[in-house]
Amino acid sequence: MSTLEITGLHVSVAADGGAKEILKGVDLTVRSGETHAIMGPNGSGKSTLAYAIAGHPKYEITAGNVTLDGQDILAMTVDERARAGLFLAMQYPVEVPGVSMANFLRSAATAVRGEAPKLRTWVKEVKGAMSDLDIDPDFAERSVNEGFSGGEKKRHEVLQLSLLKPKFAVLDETDSGLDVDALRVVSEGVNRFRADGDVGVLLITHYTRILQHIRPDVVHVFAGGKVVSTGGAELADELERNGYARFTTGAPAEAGV
Repeated sequence: MSTLEITGLHVSVAADGGAKEILKGVDLTVRSGETHAIMGPNGSGKSTLAYAIAGHPKYEITAGNVTLDGQDILAMTVDERARAGLFLAMQYPVEVPGVSMANFLRSAATAVRGEAPKLRTWVKEVKGAMSDLDIDPDFAERSVNEGFSGGEKKRHEVLQLSLLKPKFAVLDETDSGLDVDALRVVSEGVNRFRADGDVGVLLITHYTRILQHIRPDVVHVFAGGKVVSTGGAELADELERNGYARFTTGAPAEAGV
């Protein structure tokens, strides 16, 4: 049983006129076997949480703690966080010209596992994972994300997830820009990862459509840089019907909702 624990997290970013606080005291705990969905309107701080946890230099953590199995994540470098078992699937995956997917994936697996995977076993593992995600085998020789469509980039993110097998996956709007078929394939990939049982997922999204494929155990509503409400999957259904208005107009959130 692993635990990702976020306590009193405050995060700022540089802005005209000085630093602007985005996260204003986030408390959140995700355990192995759990899928937590974070929902909320634009500007509520959802993506800031993801990138701050991952160690993006743009985001300055001014207070609070983040631990993974009791280890201080915030004291680690980005690569140390990955080796500790933290994975971030980005909303806008970056292109890496000149680096093939095959080399990138094997280098990442070597860094995370502590040794290079045996080539014959690795090739079989990669081919199987690519087949599961309907990724053309020829993509292995293409530069990472270069010229990929939005859906192809998201499939590649989930391909990394399936091969690197982290303890916790933070998925930042993985459904963004996906058509119906790509959404199904990507969601199935995340569900295969979840089926391990010893992993946790923090799924950040605006919409409930991905939650029709990846059913969350817990739903958190973000507004104004903090969690304002927490509930079960039924909370996502309510948001689909009524939107975020009652969480953004100053109306108090109902206890347990």
